[in-house]
Amino acid sequence: MKATASELSLFKNRNFLLLWGGSTISSFGMQMYSIAIPLLIYDLSRSALSMSMMRAIEFFPNIFLGMLAGALVDRLNRKTMMVWTSFIQVISMCGIVALLLTNQIELWHLYILGFILSSAGYTFGNANHSVLPQIVSKDQLTSANAKLSFIDTLIRMIGPGIAGVLIAVFSYTSTLAIYLVCLLVMYVFMQFLNVPPTVKQKDASHSIWKDMKEGIEELFNNKILLTPTITVLFSNFASSLVVGVLIFFATDQIGADSRQVGFMFTISAIGGLVGASLISRIRKRFGRGVIYTYSILFDIISMGLLLFAQTWWAIGISLAIRTFSTTLSNIVYFTIRQEFTPNHLLGRVAGTSSMLMKLTLPLGLFIAGLWAEWFPIRILFFISMCIFIVLFIRLFFHPFKKLV
Repeated sequence: MKATASELSLFKNRNFLLLWGGSTISSFGMQMYSIAIPLLIYDLSRSALSMSMMRAIEFFPNIFLGMLAGALVDRLNRKTMMVWTSFIQVISMCGIVALLLTNQIELWHLYILGFILSSAGYTFGNANHSVLPQIVSKDQLTSANAKLSFIDTLIRMIGPGIAGVLIAVFSYTSTLAIYLVCLLVMYVFMQFLNVPPTVKQKDASHSIWKDMKEGIEELFNNKILLTPTITVLFSNFASSLVVGVLIFFATDQIGADSRQVGFMFTISAIGGLVGASLISRIRKRFGRGVIYTYSILFDIISMGLLLFAQTWWAIGISLAIRTFSTTLSNIVYFTIRQEFTPNHLLGRVAGTSSMLMKLTLPLGLFIAGLWAEWFPIRILFFISMCIFIVLFIRLFFHPFKKLV
């Protein structure tokens, strides 16, 4: 009965609904972007390295701006940060759409505007994550994160298929214009969000460098949070070896067209939908450390299937298993971070942990792009599987499995 009342109160929470609605609309548009941009770069360059470089550039903000963005989110008004960063995303997408309309688009345009878009999006996401404990109660965090993840996964299930069809029937311009409209709607939603002040107000005389140092110290002193953070660091490297060349592999070597690439990611999102639906039930039976540890087994299975995939739909099934695992581990990780971090430090801890976790991504993407130019791509899938095996063995014998 308590759980039911908690669920119902979330749907009566105006601020949560605004946050949820804005995230849903933005997520839908993001699927248009995530499918259209790699295919557009492939048409412009026919190069796996160019495609993987774009993916690397999209992750650079996590590394270069992670701690700074986190400090700003904790120091400034979080609603203001969300409003301004959503506005910057709108301007960036306006630039990409305008260049496409005038047939002036080049790779360097996409790299620069993509970096600006990702930087604003990353800062927005940090503020979004930090705001959630301010607008919902502590016992609602798992449910709230599950709902956000569920709708995001549902969008990722239908979005790529729609994007692939739109690109095939209309154009890249029309598809990316949808993302622009979604960003505009999210910007409007953020105007009506009401965010309570943090419990501990910041001292204006405090230097921003000291703020960032506090975030680093909080993360490294939090042993419960540090262990999965280090795990994700290596997990992301394993994933980047695959992500960097996946669309190139599907189009250039499997022969998939834009529709099939879209439906491939639609299949992959089913796993996330299942994961977000089951996490609350699984959580009632198992500790979060156990859930997080055994989710890596599904990563191993996913990479094993991908190693032998011969069709676009087989790739989709492999990705669905991986998405199921990622959804479980992400919800567990986000909830741990929100519960075990003081809210006035959450932006900095989220920024620092995100920066640390993403350090290996550009390296993996760059390696994958170069590798695909000269060597068989499937070897990358095997290397990724081996990394996940090592991570599972480490966590299986680690106290973290029983601590949380």
